[in-house]
Amino acid sequence: MWWTYALLSAFFASLTAILAKVGVTGVNSDLATAIRTVVVLIVAWGIVFSRGELKGINELSKYTLIFLVLSGLATGLSWIFYYKALQIGKVSQVAPVDKLSVALTILLSVLILKEALTLKAAIGALLIVGGTLVLIL
Repeated sequence: MWWTYALLSAFFASLTAILAKVGVTGVNSDLATAIRTVVVLIVAWGIVFSRGELKGINELSKYTLIFLVLSGLATGLSWIFYYKALQIGKVSQVAPVDKLSVALTILLSVLILKEALTLKAAIGALLIVGGTLVLIL
């Protein structure tokens, strides 16, 4: 079932790029990011409240909260830079470079999380890097 969610994520991420490119035209990219963030905030908290999942907040450890905050900071910075790139670049070039995050994530998972690097993952990462270069050059 995870792949269904991953495909939906990919679809909405691609739609995000197209909608953002149109939406960021003539607007400060930081303001556009802030507006997007408010929408995401409302949707995420709406889901939590509608499913009755708020009760789990008391069970979060300090360790978990620290890493969720750091992840949120990384997401925010990613969005700020993504919107700025979309504002001044072509979406057909910005999106592939943004997806280099997949190859970087594989590398960081090995370096930081000590996950095993399989031949398949290494080849996939190299193909992503190569594909990105083909698309942007």
